[in-house]
Formats: sequence, structure tokens, C-alpha cells
Amino acid sequence: MYRAAQERDRERDRRILNNPCTCRHDLQPGQDLKGVNLKWANLSGVNLSEADLSGANLYMANLKGANLGGANLNEANLEKAKLGDIWKYLDNEDEEVWLEAANLGGADLGGANLKWANLSGVNLSEANLEGANLEEAKLEGANLGGADLGGANLTFALLCRANLEGANLEGANLTDARLYSSNPAMREEYSMGIPTGPNLITARADENTTWPEGFDPVAAGVIFK
Repeated sequence: MYRAAQERDRERDRRILNNPCTCRHDLQPGQDLKGVNLKWANLSGVNLSEADLSGANLYMANLKGANLGGANLNEANLEKAKLGDIWKYLDNEDEEVWLEAANLGGADLGGANLKWANLSGVNLSEANLEGANLEEAKLEGANLGGADLGGANLTFALLCRANLEGANLEGANLTDARLYSSNPAMREEYSMGIPTGPNLITARADENTTWPEGFDPVAAGVIFK
């Protein structure tokens, strides 16, 4: 009887989540959301801490301001997902609203597809991103302190002002990663000696880590295994 009740609860959750745009407030911290389809879902501000989202489809989902601390996103699809700080332009183009970044501190994102994801300003400290695909992801100002990025794909990723202190970059691919912004204001700050690149102090790498051409990881504080 208990098992049947559990199965009914799971089936109910799946029915709810098949229509996420109207049922987002039914989502709970620690909920079992394995393999659910949340494509294009508006989950901004939702508390999904400790939730199991392994294998979930979050393609183009709006997760700005969502709490995903400790959530399991192993093998989840977050391609083009919106998780970071972005400017939202209102009807009046001069009026702007700053949207809060998602919290993914300690989340399990091992093997997740985060290609083109907006992760600017997101807290990813101590997160598991081993083998994750972060190709062309926006990680400007993101906190990746202590994160495991072993074997991750960071080609063409935007990493200016990202915190990678103590992160594991062994076997990571940073070919053509953008470590400095093309933003004119940030170029001016750089010329004034204000740091605009990523913080790589005590980040760990090995001979299999690949870097952007001309970048000196040792001078940036990277420790080689």
C-alpha cells in the first residue's frame, strides 16, 4: 500500500511538471524530479534546494533567482537555460531591472549540458561540474570557488571576473575561453590595473588541462599536479 501511494505521488508530480508554467508554485525543496521535462519552464525564484533533478530537461528554462543549493542536476540538460544576472529591459528602454542570480552552491552538475547557459553571477561554489559541457557559457562574475571542473568543456566560455579559487581544472578544456571582457568599460579598468580576469589563485590543473593561446596559468596562480 505504501509503495502504491509513493507511485501515485510520483505520477502526480509528473503530471504537475508536464505543465510547469501554471504549476510552478507546487514545486518543493527536496522534491523528486528525476527525468522530468521542464523545457521552457518559468522557475524564477522557486526554491528547489536539495531537489533531485538528475536527467531533467531544463532546456531554455528560466531559473533566475531560483535556489538550487545542494540540488542533484547530474546529467541534466540546461542548454540555453537562464540562471544568471541579466538586464531586463522594460517598455521604457531607459528603465532596467537587475535580476538576481540562481544559487547552485554544492549542486551536482556532473556531466550536465550547460552549453550557452547564462550563469553570470551564479553561485557555483563547491559544485560538481566534472565532465560538464560549458561551451560558450556565460560565467562572468560567477563564483566557482572550490568547484570540481575536472574534464569540463569550457571552450569559448566567458570567464572574466569569475572566481575559480581552489577549483579543480584537471583535464578541463579552456581552449579559446574568454578570460577578459570586450566591454569598453572593463577594458578601461584593466588598463588602470583593476583586475578584470578570473581569479585562479590555488586552482588545480594538470598536463591535460588546455588553456587559451598565450595565457600563462602559473603566473595567474594555478597549481599543477
